[in-house]
Amino acid sequence: MRCLPYRWIASALALAVLGLSGCASLQQPAAAPSALPLPAAWSGAGAATAEAASLVSWWQRFDEPVLPPLVEQALAGSTDIAAAQARLRQARAQRDLTAAGRTLSVSGGGSAQASRSEGTATAQRYGASIDARWEADLWGGSAAGVRAADATAEASAVTLAGTRVSVTAEVALNLLQLRGTQARLANARANLASQQQTLQIVQWRADAGLVTQLDVEQAKTAVEQTRAQIPALEASASQAMNALAVLTGRAPGMLAGTLQARTPALAPSTPPDLALALPAEVLRQRPDMRAAELRLLAAAARVDQADAERLPSLSLGGSIGLNALTLTGLGSAPAAASLLASISMPLFDGGRIRAQVRQQEAARDEAEVSYRATLLAALQEVEDTLVAIRGTREQLAAQQSAAASALNAAQIAEQRYRSGLVDFQNVLQTQRTLLSAQDGVAATATTLATQHVRLYKALGGGWTPDTTTLASP
Repeated sequence: MRCLPYRWIASALALAVLGLSGCASLQQPAAAPSALPLPAAWSGAGAATAEAASLVSWWQRFDEPVLPPLVEQALAGSTDIAAAQARLRQARAQRDLTAAGRTLSVSGGGSAQASRSEGTATAQRYGASIDARWEADLWGGSAAGVRAADATAEASAVTLAGTRVSVTAEVALNLLQLRGTQARLANARANLASQQQTLQIVQWRADAGLVTQLDVEQAKTAVEQTRAQIPALEASASQAMNALAVLTGRAPGMLAGTLQARTPALAPSTPPDLALALPAEVLRQRPDMRAAELRLLAAAARVDQADAERLPSLSLGGSIGLNALTLTGLGSAPAAASLLASISMPLFDGGRIRAQVRQQEAARDEAEVSYRATLLAALQEVEDTLVAIRGTREQLAAQQSAAASALNAAQIAEQRYRSGLVDFQNVLQTQRTLLSAQDGVAATATTLATQHVRLYKALGGGWTPDTTTLASP
C-alpha cells in the first residue's frame, strides 16, 4: 500500500520555499531570524489574529463609503460566482455518489404472472423479493475514493471562495480607478477655468495695447488643449461606472447616480498602515494555495484507490423471495432465503491495473509540481506588489511636493504678468507644469490604491478559510 503523508510533505515544501525566499519590506529592514529571512513588516506574529480579521474585510479599510455595499451587491449578483456555485454543487453530488458506493445496497421487486393453456383455467402467480449486496473495503480502496472526492469537493468550495475574492478585488479596482479619473477630471476643469480667466486678462491687456495678439492666441491654445483632455476623462469615468454596474449584476449606466464624485473630488486614499501576518500563515490562506493542496491530497488518495484494485475483494449478497397464487397469500407464504459470499482477485488483465496505478502516480506528481508552482507564483506576486507599493509611495511624495511648488510658481507668474514683469510664456509654462503635476499626483495616488487592492488579494484576503469551505453556496 502507498499511504504517504502528503499534507506534511506539502507543508514542509511550503516552509522550505519560504525559508529560501527573501521578501521586500515597506519599512526599513530589521534583523530577521536566520532560519526564515522575512521583511520587517512581516516579522511580528503577535497581532496575527487581528491582521487576519483585517484581511477578511480589507475593503472596509478604504475611505470609500460606497465600496462595502458595492461588494455585497457584486457577491450576490455576479454570474462568475453563480457558475462557481453550480460547479461546487456538482462536486458535492459526486462526493455523495462516491460515498454511497460503500454502503449496503438493498433493492426490492415484485412480479405477477398469468398463464393459460387450451382447455384449462387461467393460472395466476405472484411474487415479491428483496435483494441486498455489500462489498467489504478490505484494503481501503473505497475509503481512499471517498477521501479523494471529499478533497475535490472542498477544492471546489475553495475555488468558489477564490472567485469571490477576485470579484471583490475587481469591484474595488474599478471604483478606485473611477475615483482617480474623477479627481483628474476635477483638476482639468479647475485648470480650464483658471486658464479661461487668464485668457480674459490677456484679452483685456491686448485691447489696451499692452500686449500683442500673439499672447491672446497662445492663451486660447492653452485653453483648448486643456479642454481637449476632458472628454477622454469623462469617457473613462463612464466606462468604469458601466463596469461596476455589470459586476453588480445591473445593466450599464444604472449606477451613474450612486457613483458621482464626492465634493471636492479627491484621488483615492490608502490605508494608513499595512498589517501583515507571517508569510507562511498568509500565503496558505490564499484560495489557490488551499485548492492546490487539496488537489494534491485528492491525487494521493486516488493512488491508494487504484492500488487497492490489484488485491482480493470480498462481497456479500442475499435475497428473500415470496411466491403465492394470490396477492393476499403473499403474507403467509413461506420465504425462500439465500446468502452468497464471493471473493474475487484479478489474475491477468494485461497490465491494466498497474497502468492505472502509474497513471494516478503521475497525476499525483503533477499535482505536487502544481502546488509548488502556485506557491512560487504567490511569493512572487506578494513580493512584486510590495516593491511596487514602496516605489509608488516615494514617487507620490515627490509628485505632491512638485505639485505644491508648481502651484506657487503658477500664482507668482500670473501676478508678475499682471504687473508686466514677465512675458506670457512664463505664465503658459507654469500653467502647463501645474496641470501635469496635479494630474500626475491623482494618477499616482490611484495606482498606489490599486496596488493595495492587489496586495490584499495576493495575501488571500476577502474570505474566511475556516467557514467558507463548509458553507453551502
